[in-house]
Amino acid sequence: MKRIALAVLTFALAGAALPFTAFAEDKVIATIDGKPITEGDLAVAESEIGQDMGTMPAAQKRTSLLEFLIDNQLFAEAAEKEKLNEGATFETRLNYLKRRALRELYFEKVIKASVSDAEARKIYDDQVKLLKPEEEVSARHILVETEAQAKDLKEKLDKGADFAQLAKEFSKDPGSKDDGGNLGFFGHGQMVPQFEEVVFKLKKGEISAPLKTQFGWHIVQLEDRRVKGAPAFELVKDRIMQSLLLRKAQQTAVSLRSNSKIDIVDPEIKKAIDDRKAMIDKQTQSAPAEAPKDAPKDAPKP
Repeated sequence: MKRIALAVLTFALAGAALPFTAFAEDKVIATIDGKPITEGDLAVAESEIGQDMGTMPAAQKRTSLLEFLIDNQLFAEAAEKEKLNEGATFETRLNYLKRRALRELYFEKVIKASVSDAEARKIYDDQVKLLKPEEEVSARHILVETEAQAKDLKEKLDKGADFAQLAKEFSKDPGSKDDGGNLGFFGHGQMVPQFEEVVFKLKKGEISAPLKTQFGWHIVQLEDRRVKGAPAFELVKDRIMQSLLLRKAQQTAVSLRSNSKIDIVDPEIKKAIDDRKAMIDKQTQSAPAEAPKDAPKDAPKP
């Protein structure tokens, strides 16, 4: 199997969202009829419902979690009095919850523990080596409606007028006018071709002749040049780590499935799975061969 079902992706993402905290001393925070509720209980409850609490302050969240655990215990005891802890329905649910808890612990203790900063750093370094240097320029411009206006402003600039001040007075570009025509840094492909062709040929401090685009007539001054570098590792580390977690979860699921004999007894579900697998196999066979990529597509991007 070359790809895995959505359920496996859920396995990875659910595991990533369910941290477990180990306590040297599982401190008691409350008791119900002498039965303790501990910090460990609180941590497990937070892993289950903590995300539903949004940005609730930490102290308020702890209080709400404790209230949840108290109700949980009291309802559980009430259910036992009704003998709801007996029979097939309870056993089925209990077995499911046990498997889910084990799955989450396996993700936390085995898969997540196998992803290291060093591994993420290696992916980052390998990707940075593949990046081609990208030139960027910083420029100002004045945008007017007619060639005559542009020529008049160019004459003023040639006589020593301040570019930024003229941009504030005359430019029709609302996005840069108030900042003296400042466009900031940009790379190839970010501006219209006529504009870009001129600005990348200018020397630092040089002012262009009037040029026309679909927006009107421009006068451009080159402010600076630089080679765009890769983002700092710390800025993309979390994305790389998350991609590694997902990939390792996928690989683990594929390995576990390949070493197990799985028989789908329900005919409708079996047909749906077989049809999906056939479609994936067909797509894989028809796709052009591609060199393996160790890094996630989005990490790192300059």
